[in-house]
Amino acid sequence: MARVVKVFRTLRNHWKKSTFAVCVLSYGGHWLYGKHCDNVLRREACIEARAFGHELIGPQEHLKKAIVILNPAACNGKANRLFEKNAAPILHLAGVEVKIVKTDYEGQAKKLMELMDQTDMLIIAGGDGTLQEVITGLLRRADEETFSKIPIGFIPLGSSNSLSQSLHLVSDNKVQHITSATLSILKGETVPLDVLQIKSEKEQPVFALFGLRWGAFRDVASSISKYWYLGPLKTRAAHWFSSLKQWPQTHQASLSYLAPVPRPPDLPTEIPPRPNLLYRIYRRLNNYWNPPIEGELAKEPEPERWESKDISTLELTVSTHNKNPVKRREDDSMVITLDSDSLTVGQFITEGTKKVLNPMENIEDASQIEASAASLNLPEEGAGFYDIDNEEYEAMSVEVRLLPRKLRFFCSAERREQLAQAQ
Repeated sequence: MARVVKVFRTLRNHWKKSTFAVCVLSYGGHWLYGKHCDNVLRREACIEARAFGHELIGPQEHLKKAIVILNPAACNGKANRLFEKNAAPILHLAGVEVKIVKTDYEGQAKKLMELMDQTDMLIIAGGDGTLQEVITGLLRRADEETFSKIPIGFIPLGSSNSLSQSLHLVSDNKVQHITSATLSILKGETVPLDVLQIKSEKEQPVFALFGLRWGAFRDVASSISKYWYLGPLKTRAAHWFSSLKQWPQTHQASLSYLAPVPRPPDLPTEIPPRPNLLYRIYRRLNNYWNPPIEGELAKEPEPERWESKDISTLELTVSTHNKNPVKRREDDSMVITLDSDSLTVGQFITEGTKKVLNPMENIEDASQIEASAASLNLPEEGAGFYDIDNEEYEAMSVEVRLLPRKLRFFCSAERREQLAQAQ
């Protein structure tokens, strides 16, 4: 008992050192417990992946091949370590023949896609920038019709991973997020995603999965980092200082667009059985004796009916419906959003703060147009910049065309069920 009393007396007499020691031990214990939980998640994912590797394959079958486009610079240079610790073991244990291609500089992924060979699956390990580069390089190929049928997996390793919210269960735990995304690739369930083709007269087309932004909110969002010294007030300060420099910040252009196109029915997943021999003989004889008249079934395509209007807006957004790719729709369309240019400075600051968290969120009094294609004619000077899937491009007159259900991405079954219930 005397020893216990002596210990408490020592702690009381040195309370500053004792408090510091308790804080250090608490932080260290919490850090070690987090590392232990991460190792448990990795172990469980590897056990699940090993079950795929133990599956028997036929003598005529081959191991699945996967090409991984890895951006080591993503997540402030941590992407390579994150991939090697959390995703690579899962792919190897599953018996996948993995070929890893690492990018060395910005824009290299587009060039690498021109040299890509045929593979069973394409895996993009990085963030929004890597994803946008790979998609653009893939669809610029002359044989893109063949290569666009390759299923694509996305492993979120970047600072911003917008596509993860559509494909995977988003988790605050980075290890769980990466391992679950990698396991969804092995399970093989896919969803089709729309693609925007953005084409100008000067440059090659750029392709996007989410959308294009042009306007005041985008311009301010790109300057927020300059006010880092204001801490949590930097977002509001950036919008306020921007309004002091120029107000109102209207953007004027000429917009033309086409109406949405009715969505064709989904093709059956199973191939129908081949008709019997007698029916095939009868059909050939019938076509021989009663040949179809040329042009009887062919219809001349109707001319495209473009609608035009002059716009004055705070910000223009062209977006896809890929946030919920499993939602049933009657039309194939993209959404053109025009934010009202009659906002007050206070509303501009408030709505701009919300848009930093969710760039595609609509503000009050915004008008929307459903379209299958759009042509945006901008003034030659002072047009500013676009954000195309969070990547900056010089603003110029462009034509934006929807490519419905162009690519197929691996998707988590749990996330797919969540999105289906949210309809």
